[in-house]
Amino acid sequence: MADDGGFKIDSAFLGVTQSLSGRAWRQRPAEPATIRAHMQGLGLEEPLARALASRGVRADQGADFLTPTLRALFPDPSSFMDMDAAAGAILDAFQASARVHVFADYDVDGAASAALLVRWFRTMGADLPIYVPDRLTEGYGPSARAFDSLKAAGADLVVTVDCGAAANEALAHAAAIDLKVVVIDHHLMRSEPPKALAVVNPNRPGCNSGQGNLAAAGVVFVLLAALNREARRRNLFAERPEPDIRQWLDLAALGAICDVTALTGFNRALTGLGLKVMSDWKNPGLRALLAAAGAEEGPAKSNHAGFILGPRINAGGRIGRSDLGARLLSTDDPVEAQALALELDALNLSRREVERAVTEAAVRRVEATGAHADDSALVVVAGEDWHPGVVGIVAGRLRERWRKPVIVVGIDPVTGLGKGSGRSQPGMNLGRAIQAAWEAGILLAGGGHAMAAGLTMDGARLAELTEFLNTSLADERVEAVAMDALDVDALIDPGAATRALFESFEQLAPFGPANPEPVFALNGVQAREPVQMNGGHVRCRLVGPDGASVRAIAWRCADLSTGQALLSGQGGLNVVGRLKADDWNGRRGVQFEIEDVADPRRV
Repeated sequence: MADDGGFKIDSAFLGVTQSLSGRAWRQRPAEPATIRAHMQGLGLEEPLARALASRGVRADQGADFLTPTLRALFPDPSSFMDMDAAAGAILDAFQASARVHVFADYDVDGAASAALLVRWFRTMGADLPIYVPDRLTEGYGPSARAFDSLKAAGADLVVTVDCGAAANEALAHAAAIDLKVVVIDHHLMRSEPPKALAVVNPNRPGCNSGQGNLAAAGVVFVLLAALNREARRRNLFAERPEPDIRQWLDLAALGAICDVTALTGFNRALTGLGLKVMSDWKNPGLRALLAAAGAEEGPAKSNHAGFILGPRINAGGRIGRSDLGARLLSTDDPVEAQALALELDALNLSRREVERAVTEAAVRRVEATGAHADDSALVVVAGEDWHPGVVGIVAGRLRERWRKPVIVVGIDPVTGLGKGSGRSQPGMNLGRAIQAAWEAGILLAGGGHAMAAGLTMDGARLAELTEFLNTSLADERVEAVAMDALDVDALIDPGAATRALFESFEQLAPFGPANPEPVFALNGVQAREPVQMNGGHVRCRLVGPDGASVRAIAWRCADLSTGQALLSGQGGLNVVGRLKADDWNGRRGVQFEIEDVADPRRV
């Protein structure tokens, strides 16, 4: 075992531990030469240099990773297929005083994307109306009905954001009614693009931008840079100031975090710098929503976007009015912002109750069949009248519980139509499998990306869909199981779980896919004073052999083997988790957020 001032690395311990949940733990691998390079070139202590190297950051990338800048990492907008055409078409419409509308998806990424465009147009002295389809009555993305409505409202050009890349039929209808469309998206799409003036999508076949990890808000942010560049070329800033798009980085960060994108390269710069902009809380909507949630202003972290702001913005599209989020992020009126924030906060409370009921019903149904415990590649579960606005959240909860992709489908008992959403495991491309099911004629509609997908289907074909997806994902499942091991950055003693340790590793933030939050292991601890909380959470103190302790919490686990081990108060447990800031009542401490538990006596 190596001892690095409280940080202990024990490869043997991490390599053989099998947890109560069945997941293996292992030390995150890192090249020794890269560790040394980060220590020498960046002046980092060994544990932090090891963590940086283990995330695939090369010696020549360390400085840009720790202090990312737009100057160093911003891509050439022209590297995106159709980006120049999109900017040209939008500015043509602007200069002709044509009526431009933005068509947005109803989630956070869609709302942030729409708000970015609205704010650019407003700075240019123009109004940009927002159209967001109703989740229940219109479904996801553009439709012939929506384009007919926009045409009747006088729209000359529609810019779709966070949707449209796979809406070939709907965009063909738009062309037939002489409605011009520009598509800005990031979802998987067919090889044949839809009929539009421009289709900008870093995941479009043939696009060589290398920015496929961007959320739609990130793609829109690059579009704003392209618009500014083209407007300069056309001398449009001779009598008006050029929009400073950096002031809206908070919206780009919000979309990146809430859409769970890989935080590497340019996307990491967008997110990190966007959180700094967010920390000023100058966006009236974000500020009002933070207050409605009862949270204090201060430095923004990924958790603000992912767990405080995001769920409330999403609540409008899930069980309320679909345009609430986009309106909130677009408004400059504090009074309107407060009213919208309070409405979204109330909807979020209702959403939690609906989600809880569907989750409990889905768990009972799956456990009764044993589908979660067999060798199947994924779990597909359906129920009548399950609200389509929460099936995605429920799928995510069940994926965490069973460590395999989950699709949850709500079926209308009258029409038999099923609307579902799925969440996947690393290594399993659920969006591609769903698209294949659509191409095979099993689904009425479907698409998404690797980690999340949505679908519409005839509920009577559920068994057929399940069989098709299990076959499609079988090979990927083998790889995903191997990838599912918990990678641990360091073995520490409870006494080393300090604020200083937390702040040292915070240099790696913001965290997300491709840059996971640091994971620490505690060896041979006892869970003292365990308490089961509402929601199935378990709170306790983890006490080491030397008597040092750290406050800890484990989420939604009271009915699982991990939670039972903690509640028993037994000693000799091995625990892995993450350090979180604990600033309650100004204490500036830390809390250990337990991810998994192992009892060596059961190995």
